Amino acid sequence: MNFPENLRYTKDHEWVSIDGNVATIGVTDFAQRELGDIVYIDISAKGKALAAEEIFGTVEAVKTVSDLFLPVAGTITEINSKLDSAPELVNSDPYGDGWMVKMTVDNPADVESLMDSAAYAASVG
Repeated sequence: MNFPENLRYTKDHEWVSIDGNVATIGVTDFAQRELGDIVYIDISAKGKALAAEEIFGTVEAVKTVSDLFLPVAGTITEINSKLDSAPELVNSDPYGDGWMVKMTVDNPADVESLMDSAAYAASVG
């Protein structure tokens, strides 16, 4: 499995890329494999300020529906509109076109407290 070293990870299988105070968030390669074929993504939190670990949406796969948890506190500023018509991008390109949201992070230093790729890889075995 692929866990890019430039990203940070959560116990709930989200990844975070940070640029200044803007974070891009998606689900990991491990998560998309566990979910199976993703058929629908429901994110309606644009413009909302949320705390870390609050639910910001759901992913529906053939087998299950899973909540998406925000890794750090902030305000969601953009939702990946490509996923409306092509939710399978999360399966085929979880770290690229399959990203889910962009947000303004309240405290960019919070991202540093998340797991690095080695710690995440160890956590999923």
